[in-house]
Amino acid sequence: MLNLKDLRIGQGFDVHRFKEGRDMYICGVKIDYKLGLDGHSDADVGIHAIMDAILGAAGLRDIGYYFPDTDEKYKGIDSKKLLSNVLNLIEKDGWKILNIDITIIAQKPKLSPYIEKMKIVLSDILKLDRDRISIKATTTEKLGFTGREEGIAALAVVLLYK
Repeated sequence: MLNLKDLRIGQGFDVHRFKEGRDMYICGVKIDYKLGLDGHSDADVGIHAIMDAILGAAGLRDIGYYFPDTDEKYKGIDSKKLLSNVLNLIEKDGWKILNIDITIIAQKPKLSPYIEKMKIVLSDILKLDRDRISIKATTTEKLGFTGREEGIAALAVVLLYK
């Protein structure tokens, strides 16, 4: 039986601007779109938010501490590899993921056709049943930088247990 003191919640947030000439990856899935996302790694906004949520729930530092954008070994890296490293890091302390809830905020592209594949990818990496992963996509009704189609944001909440 779970003891409430053995539960921890963490939240994560990430944002990346659009950039021409790059591929777009969200939650480990390549998205067919005319623009990619700008960043030091593959700029996977969904995975970055998840990693920060996991690290926060475990009482650890943010992803910039573990994977600094000043380190060339992370240049263009697949964020799925970074997520796997984060999972290994928390497992060393005895933490396991109970569930994840992710919201992707983008005016474009339309992400609903990719959500089930995203859940499969995340489930495989995190060793988590798909029914414990929720992924939603929403717009900002053309308000703000996402509404102006300048980039994409992601929010994630993770519940860990021991």
